[in-house]
Amino acid sequence: MSFFNDNLGFGSMTLGSNLFLSPLAGYTNLPFRLTVRELGGLDLATTDLVNARSLLEKNRKAFKLIETCDGDRPLAVQLFGGVPEEMRDAALFLEDRGISSIDINMGCPVRKVCRVGAGSSMMTSIRSTAALVKTMVDAVKIPVTAKMRLGWDDENITAPDLSRALADAGVAAIFIHGRTREQGFTGTVKLDGIRRVVEAVPEIPVIGNGDITTPEAARTMFEETGCAGISIGRGAFYNPWIFTHTREFLLTGRIPEEPDFEERVPVMLGHLRRMIDIFGEDLGCRMFRKIAPWYSKRFGPAKHFNKKAVLISSYDEFVNLIDEYREWRAQFLGADGKLMEKYRPGPMMASFMMDGGDDQPAVASRKEIPVPRGPVEVW
Repeated sequence: MSFFNDNLGFGSMTLGSNLFLSPLAGYTNLPFRLTVRELGGLDLATTDLVNARSLLEKNRKAFKLIETCDGDRPLAVQLFGGVPEEMRDAALFLEDRGISSIDINMGCPVRKVCRVGAGSSMMTSIRSTAALVKTMVDAVKIPVTAKMRLGWDDENITAPDLSRALADAGVAAIFIHGRTREQGFTGTVKLDGIRRVVEAVPEIPVIGNGDITTPEAARTMFEETGCAGISIGRGAFYNPWIFTHTREFLLTGRIPEEPDFEERVPVMLGHLRRMIDIFGEDLGCRMFRKIAPWYSKRFGPAKHFNKKAVLISSYDEFVNLIDEYREWRAQFLGADGKLMEKYRPGPMMASFMMDGGDDQPAVASRKEIPVPRGPVEVW
C-alpha cells in the first residue's frame, strides 16, 4: 500500500501531492519555497504566519511575507488574529490576490501571538473560534483550513472537539501538530493524539505534523495515525530534498541516495540567488547567513565553512568561499573522491550537530533538530 496521494481533495482544489510544507517563521519565504518546489514532491506550500490586521493596514513587512510568483503555486497564506472581521477581510483580500487557500494559525505557542487571542489560545474557546472560522468560510470561495496543536496542555486536549466544530463550520482540512502548547517543540509528538483527530473528522483530510525528519518518519505518521497527508517544517529546512525522497519512498519502498556535496552546492547557490533577487544583495546575504550553516550540516567537517559563511555580504563572496572550502575539504576525501567514513555525517537525527575540530571524526551531539531562531521569539 502506498500512502502517497497525487489526487487529494482539498475543498474546491485537487492537489498533486499529500506532502505539505509547514510554515517556519522567518524561513519559509518565497526563496525557500521555490528552492524546495524545484526539487520536487511538494504541491501546496504555506507562507510564514501573517498578522491579519497588518495585512489590512498594508504593512510593508506583511506584504513581503505574502510575496509570490507563478512558480509558487498552489500557495496557502497562514493568517493569525483574534478579531473575526479582520480575519474575514484579510481572507477576502488574499482571495482577490489569487491565493489558493487560507490557513488559520491555531497552533503557534509564542506568547506575543497567544496574548492577542490568536495562535494556540484559540484552542481554549471552541465556540468563539468556530464562529470566527465560519465567518471566514462563508466569505470566501477558496478553501479555509486550520493548523492546531493537541491542546493547551495535557489536561486540556481540545483538538478532537475543536476539529469537529471546525468541520461543521466548513473548514476544508485540519493540520494537526502532535504536541500541546505547553510542550512547545520539546518532547515527542503524540501520534495517538493525531489519530484521535483523524477519527473525529472522517469527512475531511487531516494532515499530520511534527518530528517528520526522514521518509521513514513520514510513513510511520501515516501508518500510526491514518492521516491523509503530512506537513513538514524543520525537517524540510534541514533537508530540502525530503519531499522528493519521501514521495519515492512511499511509492517504491526505496530511499534515494543522499545528495553529495557537489549536488548540494548548486541548490544552495540557487537559494542564495533567489534571496538576493527578492530581498536585495545586502539583506539577502545577511538573511542567508543563518541558512548556509544548515546546508553545511551534511557536508562533513564544516567549521571552516561556517565561520566565513556567517559573514558573507555578496553572491561572489559566497561563490569564492565555496571554492575555497572545496579545496580545503579535499583533505577529508578518500581515493574515491568521497568523504572518508569517519568524517561522514550519520543518519539525520543521530548526527544533526557535529562537535569537535574540523579534523576530528563526526560525533553525534543531538538527537533532534533544534528550532531555528526566527522573528517571532523562538518557534
